[in-house]
Amino acid sequence: MDEERWTKAHLARYIAEHGIAAELVTPLHETPSVTAAAAAMGCAPEQIIKSLVFLIDGRPYLVIANGDTPVSYRRLAAHFGISRKRVRMASPDEVIALTGYPAGGVPPFGLRTPLPVLMSPSVLAQEVVYGGGGDERTLVRITPTELQRVTQPILVVVTEEAGAVLEDA
Repeated sequence: MDEERWTKAHLARYIAEHGIAAELVTPLHETPSVTAAAAAMGCAPEQIIKSLVFLIDGRPYLVIANGDTPVSYRRLAAHFGISRKRVRMASPDEVIALTGYPAGGVPPFGLRTPLPVLMSPSVLAQEVVYGGGGDERTLVRITPTELQRVTQPILVVVTEEAGAVLEDA
């Protein structure tokens, strides 16, 4: 498999070619964490989204969730009706091989390998969100409605949010 790292230029081209209403932004300050990214963008932490690659029963999935809440392996396993032991996060090398992008910069779309997407419904509660923009210094700004249109996700509660009781929506 081609292990070439993709860049924000690949993502910018994908956005343009597919007519996606999104923009790449480069904050003035480092964004190594959700808290730092939120501070750099002047937004709430729940507006920062993470795009994580999970191997669920051996198949890769992109999981999109608000950056301030941990993804629940238990909830992912329950959604698929499998044991928690059959859910694992992809390794950094697997992330690059599957997406083209390094962990920490994975965008929610425009990946080397199109992956099925699971998205937390709480992402849709935001007016605008910021996700990985292809590298550790760039973010993509997009509305949740446009994100949903582009990714065509399965909406499923994937985090340990307080009071969350639905397994899928």
